[in-house]
Amino acid sequence: MAFLLAALMPTTKAEGFSAKEVVLEHIKDSHDWHVTDIKKADGTLEPIAIPLPVIVKSSTGWHAFMSSQFEHHAHDGVRPLKADAPAELQGLAIATEGEHVGKILENGEPVTDLSITKTVAVMFINVILLLCCILFSARWYKNHKPSDNAPGGFVGAVEMLVMYVVEDIIKPGIGKGYEKYVPYLLTCFFFIFTCNVMGLIPFPPGSGNVTGNIAVTFFLAFCTFVIVQFSGKKHYWKEIFWPEVPFLLKCPVPLMPVIEFVGIFTKPFALMIRLFANMMAGHAIAVAMPCIIFLVASMSAGVFYSMSAVSVIMAIFMMCLECLVCFIQAMVFTLLSSVFIGMARAVPEHE
Repeated sequence: MAFLLAALMPTTKAEGFSAKEVVLEHIKDSHDWHVTDIKKADGTLEPIAIPLPVIVKSSTGWHAFMSSQFEHHAHDGVRPLKADAPAELQGLAIATEGEHVGKILENGEPVTDLSITKTVAVMFINVILLLCCILFSARWYKNHKPSDNAPGGFVGAVEMLVMYVVEDIIKPGIGKGYEKYVPYLLTCFFFIFTCNVMGLIPFPPGSGNVTGNIAVTFFLAFCTFVIVQFSGKKHYWKEIFWPEVPFLLKCPVPLMPVIEFVGIFTKPFALMIRLFANMMAGHAIAVAMPCIIFLVASMSAGVFYSMSAVSVIMAIFMMCLECLVCFIQAMVFTLLSSVFIGMARAVPEHE
């Protein structure tokens, strides 16, 4: 598709095209859902975007309106309200540069913002899609007996995936008593996997960089952190505050207890950063590859067509790799969460 686009636009100029802006536009959050740009007769670009609900508290109280009330184009580093916007909203604007970029400001100062941004909207869509898939599969089991033949098609694929996660990831990682953690860990796996796959779709309802948002990965890691601490047995806490190491390593200077205590927080931190960094980097590279076409558009025809072919091949390769990464990252998060829970529940062999 990208090669066809390049072939139809041999006179495309690289001037005015910023690969950095294109990549950032895809991976960052926003108050509207940008789809594409249309070139007008005067040569300017008119953005096509899906407006999203804006919920803010300003000096005049709480306000709820659609993001279409803001101008599409920035002026002096902000996207101001349209001239016909209600009077009580005047003073609000979306910052496009500076330390508050992407945030809603009132006279230059941030406001309390509970808006449904692009990431939140995509997350809701992903959750609804995931619920439909799971409930559809559950309905099959409700209408069949255990003695019936195994399901096929979509339901069979879901069962195969569930059994793989439970039998090969959760059960070995946690060990005895793993059953009560299965609902949470399966939820993490399928939620991350769904968000990752939907993020590969370049148009609504996909294109959202949910797991590439550190706030989302922070919450998932925090949930695992809480479960690990509440699942910890006395041996787990003993190994943290009084580990079986030489006495001088824990008294009078509690060197090992401090290291073990810091380890409580580094584990969920690693979960958060690993998922966030891998998915954000994958999306950025996949989007950056087709940008080569437009960056070399002003060069000779030979360079243009050859680099266009290279960029398309690399883009296809990265998209295939991203499909694999979508599954691997969901699996790794579930695996590490299972291992951390299992470590907290472990008891010495002599007990």
